[in-house]
Amino acid sequence: MLFAASRSSLPFIPAESALVIAPEGRIVEEISGEPFERALAEALGEAQPETRLQDLLEVIDAAAGDDRIRALVLDLQALERAGLPALEDIAAALATFRESGKKVYAWGGWFDQRQFYLAAQADEVYIDPYGAVIIEGYGYFRQYLKGTADKLAVDVHVFKVGTHKSAPDTFTRSDMSPEDREEAQLWVGALWEAWKGRVAEARGVEPQVLQDYADKAGAGVREVEGDLAQYALARDLVDGLRTYEQFEEIVGQEAGWDDDEQSFRAVDWQPYLAVLRSERALHKSEDHNVAVVVASGEILDGEQPPGTVGGDTLSGLLRDLRYDDSIDAVVLRIDSPGGSMFASEQIRREVNALQEEGKPVVASMASVAASGGYYIAAPADRIFAAPTTITGSIGVFAMFPTFEKTLGKVGITSDGFGTTELAGAGRLERNLNPQLGEVLQASVEHAYRKFVGMVAEERGRAFDEVDGIAQGRVWSGADARAAGLVDEFGGLQDAIEAAAELGELPEGYGVEWIEPSLSWQDMLALRLRSAMARALSWSGIRLDLPRVPWVDPVVKEVQNLLELGAGGRPVYWCPCRVE
Repeated sequence: MLFAASRSSLPFIPAESALVIAPEGRIVEEISGEPFERALAEALGEAQPETRLQDLLEVIDAAAGDDRIRALVLDLQALERAGLPALEDIAAALATFRESGKKVYAWGGWFDQRQFYLAAQADEVYIDPYGAVIIEGYGYFRQYLKGTADKLAVDVHVFKVGTHKSAPDTFTRSDMSPEDREEAQLWVGALWEAWKGRVAEARGVEPQVLQDYADKAGAGVREVEGDLAQYALARDLVDGLRTYEQFEEIVGQEAGWDDDEQSFRAVDWQPYLAVLRSERALHKSEDHNVAVVVASGEILDGEQPPGTVGGDTLSGLLRDLRYDDSIDAVVLRIDSPGGSMFASEQIRREVNALQEEGKPVVASMASVAASGGYYIAAPADRIFAAPTTITGSIGVFAMFPTFEKTLGKVGITSDGFGTTELAGAGRLERNLNPQLGEVLQASVEHAYRKFVGMVAEERGRAFDEVDGIAQGRVWSGADARAAGLVDEFGGLQDAIEAAAELGELPEGYGVEWIEPSLSWQDMLALRLRSAMARALSWSGIRLDLPRVPWVDPVVKEVQNLLELGAGGRPVYWCPCRVE
């Protein structure tokens, strides 16, 4: 029964229908978690919804040329998070769809700022008469823990290189540093200007209308007696106020009606994607392909699941591509705030090895490719980014907390001896060992020189020139291109075409998405687990199944940071998470 439940058939696509695009949760470059772990979470009802960006782009692109699809409907109510470059990619795909002569419709009860960015790209935008459009702008706010550390008598020792490397400020300051504020004002301002510009163009209004919509919301909403829907309508952000049933009538006139004539004939995007994948599998190229490898999440040592970047995992995938005769070029799609220097160096070496094998590598930056994310992009033959990508952050830091004063408050002291000056230096209940402090600072300075030197060599620039734009400074994609850290503006498809050109691939080349392979045991377990989840969902039963004891990668990194003498590496980069 379980095997039968796991079987699925391809859906039927009517001759006339509307394709419904309904992303859920976060829009990501790569679905996070091991497949088996994801299936287990689904069985437990604990799965975190995520939607892969490339899947959305693929169905929108295909629907533009599909005569069966008469219109496209945006259902954005379940969309929670997405980086601006991802939203821009989807907006570009919607624009191409509209150029085919087909209409795009959007309806929502409420639209938040991310949702409205996509809704604005539609030909017709409607909200419920009791709905609203919420626009807040972009902000950059951080929490600072120095006061907490002081109250707990924790000494946080920071070793860094880079005047703008601000990650340790969380533990060493109570407010934003002037350097961090100055830098953030530039890239946050760039994001906001890009958002306003694209939405204003799509809605046919001036950008100032959107600025005033947030800045003067109090007086503006009072003018319409508190009616948020009317506030949006009066400023031309939506085309009308309609209930969902009224909206269905509008779409039905364009796309046709279902058999019961109660709603428009609709095809959900995920079943439609399954049909596309089946059709394209029949035309798969066997000889000449561009491989797309995703590096999404924090860069960590060793083997890591999807949603993080494992040094062993990703370098192993790249190594396999080096010896795969069907792969002629590689695109490295990066959406990472950085992480372990050792893991980043492993990946960089494999990028160089691919190039030495005659296979060009093109880096495609998504929302964030900063610090370690830039490290693995630097050796690429060409680097593509969006103007709103966050990148740079070429700097290094290490932190080492000690708790001797905290423990002293309750009478705990430490005493002893060692055979060397470094014996016991990693113990957290003692004062920072001066020798260890000197070692950490020297190693951070060395790592910074290696980082800057690598970028200078790979980008064909002088060391001092790169040092001038490094120092931990964070750049928008637009400013990074002006500074020479990025070669061209463009999305993933642009990077794929560039890789094919550099690799001199013939017309009709294939595109292969590379993912870690599963053993037959994992595949069998995954199939059984998925089938059980379906069976349980039918019966309404929920079992408290045993959890797989995965170690939180963040905890692992903290352990690496603290256990300097037990395999941990003291060099880490600034996480720079931006949405």
